[in-house]
Amino acid sequence: MKKLYKSKIGLELVIPIVLILGTVLILTISEKPSWIGIAILLPVILFIVHMFMTTTYTIDSDELTIKCGFIINKTIDIKTIKKVTETNNPISSPATSLDRLEINYGKFDSIIISPKHKTEFINDIKRLNPNIEVKLKKKHNETLDTTRQ
Repeated sequence: MKKLYKSKIGLELVIPIVLILGTVLILTISEKPSWIGIAILLPVILFIVHMFMTTTYTIDSDELTIKCGFIINKTIDIKTIKKVTETNNPISSPATSLDRLEINYGKFDSIIISPKHKTEFINDIKRLNPNIEVKLKKKHNETLDTTRQ
């Protein structure tokens, strides 16, 4: 089974970034056009857009691969995952929304991600490792299906 999950893109991250970078770009262009400022700002904008568009989580066999642009490419053995917890922790992570899941794996490792379809993602990894403890903050319309194997 190979399944790709795109990261949820949250307006709570997009709006501040657009406002800040948009304001700086407009000021750079309107005041006294600074080509150096534009030459610096445009690659930053393209880098951020690239990160948002290429953040994915792939379940393939017994592995979870987390990709975020060309910076993060991490593979986790699903059998080592101990717990998945719903969180809104704003810490820097390969997640493009604050609607996140913290994955605890290995001895003391953890990573925060934001799959667009969290319930489906959790169901898929629970099928591969039914021992994963799941802690959700609120009721979801979809239910976790841990009975399908």
